[in-house]
Amino acid sequence: MEGGRMTVDADGAPRVGDADDETSGETGGETGAERFGVLTDAALARSRRRVGVLRPGAGRPHNHEVTWDAARHFAYGYGDDNPLYCDPEYAKNTRWGTLIAPPTFLYTMGENIVRAADPETKALLKGDPFAGLGSYQAVMEFEWWRPFALGDRARTIHSQVGVTAKRSSFGGRTAHVTNETIYSNDRGELTCLQRGTWVNAERHTSRERRKERELPEPYTPEQLAEIDAAYAAETRRGGTPRYFEDVEIGEELPTKVKGPLTTTDVVVWHLGWGMQLTPPGTFRLAYQVRRKAPGLYPPNALNIPDTVQRLHWEPQRARELGLATSYDYGGMRETWLCHLLTDWVGDDGWLWKLSAQHRRFNFVGDTTWVGGKVVDKRQVDGRSEVHIELQCTNQRGVVTSPATAVVLLPTRDEPVVTLPAPPRDTLEAMIEYEIERIRQQESVAERTEQSS
Repeated sequence: MEGGRMTVDADGAPRVGDADDETSGETGGETGAERFGVLTDAALARSRRRVGVLRPGAGRPHNHEVTWDAARHFAYGYGDDNPLYCDPEYAKNTRWGTLIAPPTFLYTMGENIVRAADPETKALLKGDPFAGLGSYQAVMEFEWWRPFALGDRARTIHSQVGVTAKRSSFGGRTAHVTNETIYSNDRGELTCLQRGTWVNAERHTSRERRKERELPEPYTPEQLAEIDAAYAAETRRGGTPRYFEDVEIGEELPTKVKGPLTTTDVVVWHLGWGMQLTPPGTFRLAYQVRRKAPGLYPPNALNIPDTVQRLHWEPQRARELGLATSYDYGGMRETWLCHLLTDWVGDDGWLWKLSAQHRRFNFVGDTTWVGGKVVDKRQVDGRSEVHIELQCTNQRGVVTSPATAVVLLPTRDEPVVTLPAPPRDTLEAMIEYEIERIRQQESVAERTEQSS
């Protein structure tokens, strides 16, 4: 929302600051005190002070635990009926011995171990240092060390782990902010991490995004037949092992299709994914949330308060925010990429790492073709790694989300994949490890930029 506390990420997630925050109204020079809509040194300094500060949260996750229904509803929401996720009787005969959740099911889970903050921490986390700037998701990364299995609950810890100033390709300053969530199961075993980097840019540096105006055109019967043929041709490796020895560099993964995207697809996705930003519930329950955070419910054309997320299914709202029409979520495309990978590796393989960039909008009506190619294979520390480059490409041939992944495959000598170990053993230690690792990366990047 221009001039308000909300900006819209390229992947479709509105970013909302504290509705009571007044610091963004301060005035000052471009590098002096914080100034709404201007990237100042003061804003960068406040953001840097948040690195390593654990964010509290008492909200309930969409799913408290992995259940048969929850996993199935999530998988169906992205078009996957893999019995490993949807059929406990099938799953108990796999190497896992039980139903497991799809990789990005983590989006729906997580009970924050930090329940409250002291006054100093609350003050530091209040509001958005970059209020008024355009905010775009640049990268979303995942690492999975073990699955969430039937009956598991998730404990989480959240923190900003990095921030660095860079010059954008459009000539202005940008702030790259990295946030991280670490997950463990209720037995204290670390399961996975999610790491997202957002680019915060002054509006004049982000005008190029306004050029994304190509809207889908009506499909011909021939085009729809091609899409249906792709659905009919989908395969799943399932219980037949894909051995490391049989994979060739340059080998292409079977392409999957997702689309044409409809509003119904977005609604069904929410059934499994939850609401993420706006807490679940309607009528009185929504009123209770709206009373505390009115910025989450801007009025619609009838002056009725409604969720900020409706820009994903209400074209009018999307146009009010300067977009061509409604569009998907970045989390959907990340999950589509996972679907391609998990179908390819089969029940005995393991998706270890995924890094996805969301560069273009994927509008309602667009069709996404998900493809990938093996670019390397190596055996390291007992792991049989296959490195893959992937991409989501729309019907106009434009790559909307390039990605990379690392999967682990069995070998004929070692038919059971050993799951990768996390670098540290506890949630808190993993956050500390990640902060130091990213600090070193940022230091190298800043030195490189200064020398160029």
